Amino acid sequence: MTSFLTSHVVLVAAALAALASAAFVPPDGAYLSYADWHTIACLFSMLAIIGALRRMGVFETVARLAVQQFSGNRLLTAGALVGVTALLSMVATNDVALLMMLPLAAAVLLRSQWARLVPAVFVLQGLAANLCGMIIPFGNPQNLYLYSYYDLRLGEFLSAMALPFAVSCLFIAMATGLLCRREKAGAANSDLDDAAHAEGSPRTLSIAPVAFSSVRLGIYSALFLLVIAGVFRLVPTALMTAVVLAFLLAMDRTALRQVDYPLLLTFLCFFVFAGNMARIPAVVQGIEGLMAQSGLMASALLSQVISNVPAAVLLSHFTDGWQVLLVGVNIGGAGTPVGSLASLIVLQQFLTLRRSLGVKRRQELSVSRFWKLFLGLNLIALALLLIVCSL
Repeated sequence: MTSFLTSHVVLVAAALAALASAAFVPPDGAYLSYADWHTIACLFSMLAIIGALRRMGVFETVARLAVQQFSGNRLLTAGALVGVTALLSMVATNDVALLMMLPLAAAVLLRSQWARLVPAVFVLQGLAANLCGMIIPFGNPQNLYLYSYYDLRLGEFLSAMALPFAVSCLFIAMATGLLCRREKAGAANSDLDDAAHAEGSPRTLSIAPVAFSSVRLGIYSALFLLVIAGVFRLVPTALMTAVVLAFLLAMDRTALRQVDYPLLLTFLCFFVFAGNMARIPAVVQGIEGLMAQSGLMASALLSQVISNVPAAVLLSHFTDGWQVLLVGVNIGGAGTPVGSLASLIVLQQFLTLRRSLGVKRRQELSVSRFWKLFLGLNLIALALLLIVCSL
């Protein structure tokens, strides 16, 4: 029980919030209308297909090949690690991109004797995953929800996100160039290589659980396109979900078992909490006034306290100004570690990697330096984006 609670803190918090809100709004028939089932179905289908592709090693192989092109050059290697993370976040969601790319970054940098570069690259990968995935409706969960909730069209979504996306990419590229200067690669170090694969450390370069098959790849790619069509409402949601379920039940049931169901339950709890809050007059009056006065600032700052996904679900019930809410919760992914669940993944992976190394090597992966870089870059990015997007 304790392990479950510590592993699913956000779900537990969301469930407690939903239960607490029920004390003010007793359960009734209106509860059935709270959930956005289109969002839940699309998120489930996307996670299932991405999981099936991951189990074949598709994303890891592409990432590894891309990074290998720049081996031996400190700046280009770091840039490739950060850049591939950004690209994957647009396709495979920010959380999945980090779970794939952080272990790869650790292995590559340790093997090249660039251990001191790990904190900077990890922080930059976190920023890339949080801020670059914003340009795609399915790049992160809050975008998928808001795209569905406000019944947006792709053109208006891209128009709203173009400026913060461009500024984010420019900032990340400049930060990567400043922090990761050119340097000759050192000789491979077997101690570091062993450390990268030590018990409990982030792992990469592992053999895929499912053998690669061009037939499987073709089917999964078609299913991925079907899910994207479902997100854009080009095919019925029920049909999309049924087709994905049918094929994965036949081809890879483990991918279905490994879907992040706690995330789906977390969304359902958020829906209950937000729906109940929207039925309390005092809350409605207060939040509507705040969103009308400064929706961008309110949504970005609330994300720093409760994370951007619950902020998006909650605030969507109190404003028709989807543009400022969409931009606010996306740039709110930068800032504190709470701003986005992806940031917590970066922190957890860094600490796990550090624990797996010897005492001498831990000094190169300084926790204080990690925090300075994390808070410094994230807060600068948040401030910069708030200023630019407020103009």
